[in-house]
Amino acid sequence: MSRHLRTLLGVVRDLGLPLPGPSQDLRDKSVLITGAASGIGLALAHTLHARGAVLGLVDRDETALAAVAAELGTRAHPAVADVADRSGIADAIGGLARHTGGWDAVVANAGVTPSPGTLRQLPPHEFDRVVSVNLTGVFNTVRPTLDDVIARRGYVLVVSSAAAFTPGPGGSPYMISKAGVEQLGRALRLELAPHGADVGVAYFGFVDTPLARATLDDDPLGRALEARLPGPLRKRITAEQAAEVLARAIAHRPGRVVAPAAWQPWALLRGVLNVVADRHLAADPRCHALIRDLEARH
Repeated sequence: MSRHLRTLLGVVRDLGLPLPGPSQDLRDKSVLITGAASGIGLALAHTLHARGAVLGLVDRDETALAAVAAELGTRAHPAVADVADRSGIADAIGGLARHTGGWDAVVANAGVTPSPGTLRQLPPHEFDRVVSVNLTGVFNTVRPTLDDVIARRGYVLVVSSAAAFTPGPGGSPYMISKAGVEQLGRALRLELAPHGADVGVAYFGFVDTPLARATLDDDPLGRALEARLPGPLRKRITAEQAAEVLARAIAHRPGRVVAPAAWQPWALLRGVLNVVADRHLAADPRCHALIRDLEARH
């Protein structure tokens, strides 16, 4: 196959279009998942376990993680660690690798959301908390696995968000951190390419998890911000649907995946759309009112 044809097929794959040929069999493949005790990570653990993968599961919630590991059985190996703790997560990953024999795939999924607030009012420690988990935590997770991934010509999948490329007040630490994750994944993809390993970035819109419900449903500001989006972009997918997207990515190894599909045009055309959106929102009285309501809380 010529280099140009491989490039074309890779672009088709990255756009989420169907590709010819079988996907990679995940049976007996070793996969590391962070944030594995709840939400997308938990759903992905069940999805990959059903396909015969050997799992390394990391979460900071010891009780919930133990319950997941007990349910999945001997092919799931748990380790309690906080991805923001660099030495702790490295030790956990090293210990898990002794059970799995190394890593064919790594899914850096763990994440948190900030309490609502503007950058002017947000406590600095809250900003640091979000970035330390969502962005630095991805680096802390991925870096100890890279020698294994390269040796196995494996796949790293970092979980970003549609928030990485869309404007929105009130939760900027999350958006900043997810934009950083996107760039980490893109840089790592180029750096691992000479070694035959692949890297992908996953962009999700709204996924119906406890974390999302606390942000969007339980908070009036979250409901108001969600209501400002066009209808197709407000569609939520389940954690199980998000897990299926990630499982397909591990099998096909694209450079990017976007779900729900309604976010794909914004992801592709963001250079133009964000210029329009930023100007519109900066002049929009309703957006001004949301900001004032948010600031009034503090």
